[in-house]
Amino acid sequence: MATPPQLNPEQRAAALAKAAIARAARAELKAKLKMGSVSLADALSKADSDDVVGKLKVVSMLESLPGVGKVKARKVMDEIGIADTRRVRGLGAQQRASLLEQLGK
Repeated sequence: MATPPQLNPEQRAAALAKAAIARAARAELKAKLKMGSVSLADALSKADSDDVVGKLKVVSMLESLPGVGKVKARKVMDEIGIADTRRVRGLGAQQRASLLEQLGK
């Protein structure tokens, strides 16, 4: 395994700040999904253009939907054939269509 690059304190602080912003944005998206102000269809359509949505793990997005817990999210992913580590941007057109068919609210 390669060693990570050595960063000076300013670079490290900038990377930590960038990571914190990304985590906050993903948390906000998951909260909006849970409240219903963003639908699954909206989130999937933004995946290719928006890094916040694209880099979110599929299982996290599904668990954020109202009425979908850990068990149901994994069951749906298994039925469709989506790996646990897949990110939203990496979904194929058929996988997106299947998710919308089963969970599109």
